[in-house]
Amino acid sequence: MSLLEVTTVTGLSVLTGTVAVLCLCVERRQLHRTTDEFTARFRDVAPYLAVAAAFLLLKQATHGYRLRLSRALNWNVTDELYAVEGEFVATLQHAVPPAALEFFSATYVLGFAFLLVTAPLLYFLSSSQRRLKELLVAYVVNYGVGSVCYTLFVAYGPRNHLPSVEGLMYEFYPATQTLTAAVSSNTNVFPSLHTSLAAAVALVAWRSRREHPRWFAIVAFVATSVVISTMYLGIHWLADVVAGLGLGWGSVRLAGHAVAYAEARPSAGTRRDRVGIDGDD
Repeated sequence: MSLLEVTTVTGLSVLTGTVAVLCLCVERRQLHRTTDEFTARFRDVAPYLAVAAAFLLLKQATHGYRLRLSRALNWNVTDELYAVEGEFVATLQHAVPPAALEFFSATYVLGFAFLLVTAPLLYFLSSSQRRLKELLVAYVVNYGVGSVCYTLFVAYGPRNHLPSVEGLMYEFYPATQTLTAAVSSNTNVFPSLHTSLAAAVALVAWRSRREHPRWFAIVAFVATSVVISTMYLGIHWLADVVAGLGLGWGSVRLAGHAVAYAEARPSAGTRRDRVGIDGDD
């Protein structure tokens, strides 16, 4: 299956999930209000969207250069990661029933993309754009720290390092490797960005749980499944996941402070009054 075909299937699947969640979590009056306030809301979040888009484009454009620099530095920490946890991932693979392979493979690819796409759309439909801003800043922090770590550290995942660990998803669904290889390298495992970004979405969902209780319940399940899938599929070490959880938490904390500082400026206060803002839970 070609990259275009894999991307198309992934996009359609994520789109279906996103529409279903928005129908479940967004009331009709919110849609009407979003239509009335669309221009003001977009203007309010435009700087954050611009920074996030520019950063992601820069990240993708420099991917090859950073990969070559990483290999030139050759700071391989794979043995250190194995020394910390040993055969934990192999034990996890043997403990989980083989029937779970399809679920965790879909979660790793589709569930992860679903979280990243659906969360910003949901928060744009909310009365306040505060959570959307926090999420966008958290995305940038995660990818920024991840890019630095992936450049400095060469780290191979358990499936590439241990004969006792199988690369389950790539062995049974080789087409998925076409998509992941287009955006990452098999040495990019520490920390786990799947974990850190899923955790960031979950933490922002927790902060907005009063407004979107159903969304928080969905995110809690999907994000937990994503974290488990990274290890069960042999892609990440437990150490990668622990580091990812720390990065996710730190990114949301930093994002909260950054947005609060920006919102406190007089020029931001006028825009905030027009589109509304809620406080932290």
